[in-house]
Amino acid sequence: MASGTLDNLPKDLRNEIEHLERLFTVDGAKLKEVTNHFVNELEKGLSVQGGSIPMNPTWVMSFPDGNETGTYLALDMGGTNLRVCQVTLTETKSEFDIIQSKYRMPEELKTGDAEELWEYIADCLMQFIETHHGDPTKLDALPLGFTFSYPATQNYIDEGILQRWTKGFDIAGVEGHNVVPMFEAALQRRGVPIKLTALINDTTGTLIASAYTDPKMRIGCIFGTGCNAAYMENCGSIPKLAHMNLPPDMPMAINCEWGAFDNEHKVLPRTPYDVIIDKDSPRPGQQSFEKMVAGLYLGEIFRLVLVDLHDNQDIKIFPGQNIAKLRKAYSLDSSFLSLIEEDPFENLSETFELFQTKLGLTPTGPELELIRRTAELIGTRAARLSACGVAAISKKKGYKECHVGADGSVFNKYPNFKARGAQALREILDWPEKADPKEDDPIEILAAEDGSGVGAALIAALTMQRIKQGNMHGILHPENFRTTEPLPA
Repeated sequence: MASGTLDNLPKDLRNEIEHLERLFTVDGAKLKEVTNHFVNELEKGLSVQGGSIPMNPTWVMSFPDGNETGTYLALDMGGTNLRVCQVTLTETKSEFDIIQSKYRMPEELKTGDAEELWEYIADCLMQFIETHHGDPTKLDALPLGFTFSYPATQNYIDEGILQRWTKGFDIAGVEGHNVVPMFEAALQRRGVPIKLTALINDTTGTLIASAYTDPKMRIGCIFGTGCNAAYMENCGSIPKLAHMNLPPDMPMAINCEWGAFDNEHKVLPRTPYDVIIDKDSPRPGQQSFEKMVAGLYLGEIFRLVLVDLHDNQDIKIFPGQNIAKLRKAYSLDSSFLSLIEEDPFENLSETFELFQTKLGLTPTGPELELIRRTAELIGTRAARLSACGVAAISKKKGYKECHVGADGSVFNKYPNFKARGAQALREILDWPEKADPKEDDPIEILAAEDGSGVGAALIAALTMQRIKQGNMHGILHPENFRTTEPLPA
């Protein structure tokens, strides 16, 4: 916002905006400090002792070369939807066809009973198979890549021990357990003709799917409801796997689970609002980075600022109005902030209408300016801090030039997120200014391919391929792979 606009505001509002700017602005020096600490924490996560960032080995042991073929099923269990895909990797290099169906994830299942969750998923899969393949009793078992995007320990590609629920899930009796037998038992009870080939994380899928169509891809990221990254490490640089005597130059995709970065609160520039979000969350002290950059929390940070300015500050925004709707926790999501930032009108008339319809509030002109600036500050901080993670992996691996595949609602839909992230990378990595604005950055963050669908299918294909070649590392049930063939393309 131009300072000229601020000059027209009442002094108390102007002071408040300046105060919020001091709280939420992250300068280049701070970005570098966060990035350097991030590099150390990535290293620590790979060590025998471990650290806050889990750095989970995924047993995905190669990039695709674009020549993979066959038809595979993919299941994506996200925070909001359940998606079932059939992916056909065609004879044409780096091309695929996809059929998919989405099913809503009912809210009550997210805090209900584990068996109900798996039953619901089995029902959705059965519905998909019946629609696209007819009578399930006449089918051989179909190979499935299951995108399970929650922190899980994987000693094998066909198992996943849930470390902790995220994205609003909190189902008893699953944390600390392998989810694969629970899932397979539900499939069996329902008679669904599927064999799980690989359990994957959406971020690893994003990395692999993006590399299938773009050989310059080195990192996969999610900036959505949650946040995460995956990249390819050498087994020789993973001390916690040393006991397995894997060839040191053998690749291993690492699912960072970097939402847990700086749980110790050493370096991230937290505001009083971030402290409240953490304290009131189901898991205080966990996912510290995620709580500052992920879509689930951006609207809530914004809401807390506005409630605070109404209740506690001298300026009293929305005086005499009923803010009951604004008091409801998590009632605003990141799309609410997107709409504010996208408002093209100088008088912010779309924002005015949004507040009237969604919150029953009638903001004044100066209040609308404060609302807009607050949204910009929160959105900009999220993009700039997100870039620290990308810069940290690039520094750790010595990547001077590469592509980063990013997916997720915040990356794809939040206004200016890409440009703000790119600017932050430039500041962290000290790139010279571009001679030509159209010139590519050395490290470009681009829209990813579909990680949880195509990526899961590709990982199922890569896993079957390496087993055929005799690489049995990280396979818990080799017998499953002998009975499962991809559908003919």
